[in-house]
Amino acid sequence: MLRRALRLRRRRSSEETYGRADLTRIDYTDPDDIFIVGYPKSGNTWMQNLVASVVFWNDPRLTPASLIQDLVPDVHSQRDYLRYRTPMFFKTHHLPRPEYRRVIYLVRDGRDAMVSYFHFLGAINKSDPDFLEMVSLGEGLFPCRWHEHVEAWMANPFGAQMMMISYESLKEKPIDKLQELCSFARLERSRDFLEAVVRNCSFEVMREKETKFGWDDNGAWPKDKFFVRRGTIGSYRDEMPPAVLASFTEQSSNALRLLGISNQFTNGPFDYD
Repeated sequence: MLRRALRLRRRRSSEETYGRADLTRIDYTDPDDIFIVGYPKSGNTWMQNLVASVVFWNDPRLTPASLIQDLVPDVHSQRDYLRYRTPMFFKTHHLPRPEYRRVIYLVRDGRDAMVSYFHFLGAINKSDPDFLEMVSLGEGLFPCRWHEHVEAWMANPFGAQMMMISYESLKEKPIDKLQELCSFARLERSRDFLEAVVRNCSFEVMREKETKFGWDDNGAWPKDKFFVRRGTIGSYRDEMPPAVLASFTEQSSNALRLLGISNQFTNGPFDYD
């Protein structure tokens, strides 16, 4: 299947793609498709690489980012996609939609997500945003503020079949979490294979791959910045100013309660599971 994907990718890049019979518009999906949903900077790209490897048996060390985007399309960066299988997997930040019938909801400690988002916006805009306005007013954030995203998906208004994986548990128990994902997606994969996937999708490997090949995003990402930046749990401790943390804590109290997390932020990184 991976050989076919590479062949089609080469053919796609050498032709005028739009209007071709083998391409599907990104908003045309199947009810059995699975959507990897997460607030931005919640480990979405890492999960995209993990899922591409688990589903298509590829070695992520040798798979260019452009092919990862073909195998697990990002709905925000593509107008169309090649349907290699059903179900397909898609990466998205969207709020709940009726067509999202099967969902893997990836959730991360909002403090760490906001720190990462702050650096992301600084790199894209070439100047740091006002961190307090960003968190308190949602300045520059898509599709909304962190707590609004969590509250919307926890409400699950369209009754999607949904499993939740926290970034923290994926870091601490990656094999177990991928086994749960396989069960949800009705995939049979050996533990040895999943161990190899985790090893080959580690932060260190992804950073090395970015260093070697750069970040494939049509030139939008600055060459002097790492997209795979830090990848640690609890990075907010030395990167989020007290006033920003206080504002985040106040507005996110309900979302934290829904996730079963103390809103006092005194006991270290969350465990969502």
